Amino acid sequence: MKEIILAKYGEIALKGDNRSSFEDILVKNIKRRLKRLGSFSCDRRQSTVYIEPLDEDIDISEAVDVVAKVFGISAVQRCAVFPKDLGVVEHNLDYLNDALNDAKSFKVEAKRSDKSFPLKSPDIQQKLGDAVSEKFPHLKVDVHEPEVTVRLEIRDNGAYLSAKRIMGQGGLPVGSSGKALLMLSGGIDSPVAGYMMAKRGLIVDCIHYISPPYTSDRARLKVEKLCEELTEYCGDIRFFCVPFTEIQEKLRDSCPEEFFTVIMRRMMVKIANKICEREDYGAIITGESLAQVASQTLAAIGCTNDAARFPVFRPVIGMDKTEITETARKIGTFETSIMPYEDCCTVFTPRHPRTKPRLADIIAAESRADFDRMVEEAVEKTTVKRFKFGERTVFLD
Repeated sequence: MKEIILAKYGEIALKGDNRSSFEDILVKNIKRRLKRLGSFSCDRRQSTVYIEPLDEDIDISEAVDVVAKVFGISAVQRCAVFPKDLGVVEHNLDYLNDALNDAKSFKVEAKRSDKSFPLKSPDIQQKLGDAVSEKFPHLKVDVHEPEVTVRLEIRDNGAYLSAKRIMGQGGLPVGSSGKALLMLSGGIDSPVAGYMMAKRGLIVDCIHYISPPYTSDRARLKVEKLCEELTEYCGDIRFFCVPFTEIQEKLRDSCPEEFFTVIMRRMMVKIANKICEREDYGAIITGESLAQVASQTLAAIGCTNDAARFPVFRPVIGMDKTEITETARKIGTFETSIMPYEDCCTVFTPRHPRTKPRLADIIAAESRADFDRMVEEAVEKTTVKRFKFGERTVFLD
């Protein structure tokens, strides 16, 4: 019995004349993610990518899990392929054993993409439903809330039977919208922000700031692990690690304490500006959520924006902490984010930060030190590391 994976398009199906370019990127992304599992053929027809394993020892379940995390796909089905003969399908229902033996209810959905097939969709549903009821007499029909939905699609090149369909990530294929630089901290919010912008088709690379000896190697390793976890959705990630100690110490010694956090954020953005310019990124991504902390008030964000020379995307700006945390759990970054190793944002935290800073006051405070020189030096000392999808980062507890 031949088994394949059907990956259904999401938003791509709505594209017009340039749809094929999105499809090309999607297929390349699927092939790239599946490469470590073995050889696959990927063909696209009827708003679907047909993914066929070419090696006998390929783990189809693992392949389905991988494909379901590729942006641009709305749903993934693991299917058995039969000739377009309903009698053949009805005599091969053993394929459904794993899904139906322990279930209590089911329904059948049929789709006839090949309009030359003699039976219409309602007739296919009726005949297949009768065959399933006869094969699995313990099941009840429930058309509203079935435990399992059996699907049969009559397509141009075969009949596809499935009882296992999982939702994909939707969105657009990574790489179809350009590339951006994510300011990745060790917290919960910024990995979620990176995930959400990758879902809009951006290649997402990361920048992180370290302040030894105030921050530890464990704090850096924690953020590197977050990078590795994000590759499940974003694909390969370049990681820029910026030495930030000198800037923070100068900030502590030269600027009013109430402005520490806002000026620190401005310095981070100025460094990100230069990396973006050098590496051809089109935007900066942050995990800021409005009014969550003192540096994320409307006034503080305005002061930070003034330092940016590139668009700043803040995809979680209107989400509360519960919503962000739920997404972090869904994508698998939450447990790493709550590890007790803090990043440089916690260094020299002001006791009473100004929540409504004025830009003129911030710029005047900055002028007390030669931050431009230190920004240039930090960029020169920045190191770069690549995290590849499928390669695990070991974090020593």
